[in-house]
Amino acid sequence: SLPQEYYDTLQREYQARRDVLLPVLEQSGFKTFVPDGAYYIMTDISRFGFSDDVEFTRHLIREVGVACVPGSSFYSKPADGAQQVRFCFCKKDETLNRAAERLSKLK
Repeated sequence: SLPQEYYDTLQREYQARRDVLLPVLEQSGFKTFVPDGAYYIMTDISRFGFSDDVEFTRHLIREVGVACVPGSSFYSKPADGAQQVRFCFCKKDETLNRAAERLSKLK
């Protein structure tokens, strides 16, 4: 029941936020899966050398100060997502900029 303009604006804002976070993740060593219409980015973490996504997620929170969601939580067979994590970009610009700065420490 909202006007089309609302959805058009939302799409532009999410795409702009995605376009901020995506290159930061790639430059920080993540292999990314570009979303077609979601507000999150799935990434492959295998190059970082952690045994699984939960261990990596804990490390990222404690040592880098950025939260993500373990990829295994999105699979019926958790092992299928054990080397993936998900980053949400439906955040304020300031939050994304702080995350970008912190993620650059992973290089």
